[in-house]
Amino acid sequence: MLESLRGLGYAPPTALADLIDNSISAGSSTVSVHFEWAGPESWVRIIDDGCGMEDASLEAGMRLGARDPRAQRAASDLGRFGLGLKTASFSQARRLTVASRQNGGRVVCLRWDLDLIGQDPAVEWPLFEGPAPGSEHLLAPLDQLDHGTVVLWEKLDRIVTDGFAATDMIELVDRVEAHLAMTFHRLLDGQQPKLRLLLNGRGVKPWDPYLMGHPSKALEKPESQIQHTTGVTVQCHVLPHRDMLKPTEQDAAAGPAGWTQQEGFYVYRNKRLLLAGGWLGLGDGGKPWPRDEAHRLARIRLDIPNSADAEWKINVLKSTASPPVRLRSQLHHLASETRDRARRVFAHRGHITPVSGSRSNALTETWQVRRSAQGTSYRIARDHDLVASILNRAGSLKPDILALLRLIEETVPVQRIWLDTAEDKETPRTGFAGATDNEVMETLSSMFEALMKYRGLSPTEARERLGRTPPFDRHLNLIAAIEVKDTQ
Repeated sequence: MLESLRGLGYAPPTALADLIDNSISAGSSTVSVHFEWAGPESWVRIIDDGCGMEDASLEAGMRLGARDPRAQRAASDLGRFGLGLKTASFSQARRLTVASRQNGGRVVCLRWDLDLIGQDPAVEWPLFEGPAPGSEHLLAPLDQLDHGTVVLWEKLDRIVTDGFAATDMIELVDRVEAHLAMTFHRLLDGQQPKLRLLLNGRGVKPWDPYLMGHPSKALEKPESQIQHTTGVTVQCHVLPHRDMLKPTEQDAAAGPAGWTQQEGFYVYRNKRLLLAGGWLGLGDGGKPWPRDEAHRLARIRLDIPNSADAEWKINVLKSTASPPVRLRSQLHHLASETRDRARRVFAHRGHITPVSGSRSNALTETWQVRRSAQGTSYRIARDHDLVASILNRAGSLKPDILALLRLIEETVPVQRIWLDTAEDKETPRTGFAGATDNEVMETLSSMFEALMKYRGLSPTEARERLGRTPPFDRHLNLIAAIEVKDTQ
């Protein structure tokens, strides 16, 4: 059974997060994780300053399924099945040692060693007291604590495999840091964080999936209560388009798995992240929504109490969740609104042009989307100021210009753009990205003249209108520098 439980599907980051859950449930304010590279003798150690355990509690904690998942728990408890310590540890190591003390009392220590199970036919469950010979010094930090617990992994056969080197250990530590920064970000953040998390002596900084308070966010709703349930709250967010972010903000906001994989619902229990991204099986027409580029800016924070674990089908790994049927319509409505907003922000590169009849409003969109029973098509707006002014002056060339516009419309490389976007994981460069000021000014000057000559706007009105029109609104200094040509 123990060998079978090793295959539950833990990765090192998720296994360590499970152990940190136990530390938090024990009231720890500081948890320190250390990876030590020593080839086949490498080890991992977790130290916390929680309340600790006495002998009977430790023995119960080292047993499999020592608690009934149906039993009522403290509201702050992050566990459920009574399996996390063992299954998470055995998934990575063959030897698990746990030492603990309460309020300055004596240190108690128990050890599992999978290599020793079955060797003594008279002992069915060889749970040993004390550390393995030669490992005593690894538990020494506990001597400096009045209370706390040390968990030690040795014989890391699922981590230190053939070909695994010191550089691989460094990369693993980086992955663990990213996962812990995401999983516990709400406990690590704030003026008075509830948790201090150290990884090889360095503090883990929280990763904020929502860019809280960012001035360019398209949506940051207040937290609200889900109806027909107790203690379930939701907050919808639409992040800024990447064009509205600094390069460092872009990299940070993408998250450990990248923009597309991080979209969707973020499910928390007691501020501990259980599920990062995905749409909880919600969708339209019987098909669940996929994670795609168009909705990658949508992130929805969902908090559930630990009393709802069974109802939400939280698994042992704390990696899946399924909302109760009675709540799905509410969640679908919230998600649909958030996805629609995110799609508009993504399509307009962070700018959504207001609709109004005022002359000082932004220009007509260059491209217009037409949907019909035959499908979706894209057309160049004939009433766009620059297009309309050219057609007005075209004379005998007007039919040829209209034919050229239609040719461009019918040959837009939609599939190639879609493939390049999917492969590069980024939208193609548009909006004069990387263009020189002179290149932008050429187009700006033509637009400026068209607005004055063929729309009858004054220079002030033309500048104001251009200043509200993407992508020119990012070049306000150039708009101010446009010179009015002498028409006499």
